[in-house]
Amino acid sequence: MSDSLFNPEQQQQDTASKIVAGLERISEAFKSLLWQKAKALGLSPIQIRILLFVAYHKDDLCNVSHLAKEFNITKPTVSDAVRILANKKLIIKDFSSSDSRSYSMLLSQAGKAIIAQTAYFADPLKKQFDGMPSKELETLFTHISQVIYGLHRNEILSIQRTCYGCRFYDQHQGNDYCNLLDTSLAKKDIRLDCPEFEVNS
Repeated sequence: MSDSLFNPEQQQQDTASKIVAGLERISEAFKSLLWQKAKALGLSPIQIRILLFVAYHKDDLCNVSHLAKEFNITKPTVSDAVRILANKKLIIKDFSSSDSRSYSMLLSQAGKAIIAQTAYFADPLKKQFDGMPSKELETLFTHISQVIYGLHRNEILSIQRTCYGCRFYDQHQGNDYCNLLDTSLAKKDIRLDCPEFEVNS
């Protein structure tokens, strides 16, 4: 157990362990900021995350099944959160699909008002990066995007919409390329959450 990444001595000997420990600290900061905002609004963190997801994603992704995969939680947990959001009149269930049992979610006017208050809750984290030189930011982002794609390939993350896993992604002469946009992609152009993403089969 001495080689556990949670052991400070192991962290001193292994930079990868130290990075994972650092990411855990950043994750705690994100959760703390989210919890503070949720508590102030009388909502739970998962309810805030659902509202934010619905606000910025296509209707066909805004359903219980997809959200369960998106947030790596169970369908009943999502259903409970959605039921409360609907009772609070923050979302509207749209049953316009051919299957009368399934629905997508839309924000109500009250839901949009909540988004106006929550959309920037993570800005204190972003500010920590804003002062970094652009080259360092691009390098950091490149590594993060590759780690996210690797976690998806190893089935640790259920959902990802990054360029690397998209059917439109290609490499031309060693450079990243998007066949949908018909253009080369700089490393900073790689997306983590692309609205045009289609699974590379």
